[in-house]
Amino acid sequence: MKMIKNPIPPFDKQSAELKIQLAEDAWNSQDPIKVSMAYTKDSEWRNRSQFINGREEIQKFLANKWENELEYKLKKEYWAHSDNRIAVRFIYEYRNKSGAWFRAYGNENWEFDADGYMQKRYASINDISISESERLL
Repeated sequence: MKMIKNPIPPFDKQSAELKIQLAEDAWNSQDPIKVSMAYTKDSEWRNRSQFINGREEIQKFLANKWENELEYKLKKEYWAHSDNRIAVRFIYEYRNKSGAWFRAYGNENWEFDADGYMQKRYASINDISISESERLL
C-alpha cells in the first residue's frame, strides 16, 4: 500500500508552513526514527560538509547529533516555496557534553516527491558560542 505524508505538493503558503511546523515538531522530539520517516528511503542530504544518503544514514547521523547536542531546541521559519520545494530558515540551541552552549543559524532547501516525502535536503549551518544567559529558545 502506498503511504502518503501530508501535506503533499504542490504547496501553497499554508501547506508549506504546515510542513515546516511538522518538521520542527519532529526534530524537537529528538527521535531519529520518527524524523527519518519524513524522508524518502533514498533521500539525499547535504548537512554542512557531510553527505548523507537514505533513512539508515539519516538515523545514524541524528542519533549521533543528539548524543552530542544536549538540551537541543529548534525553531524553523518559512522563507519561500514553489510547487514541490520549500526554503526554510532556522535557529537552534544546544549545549555540548562539556557544558558549553551554542546557537546555530541556517537555511535549508527541501524538495519533496509526489507523496509528500522529502527527497532532498540541503542545509547550510553556522554555529556561534553563547553563554547560557544568552539563550533565546
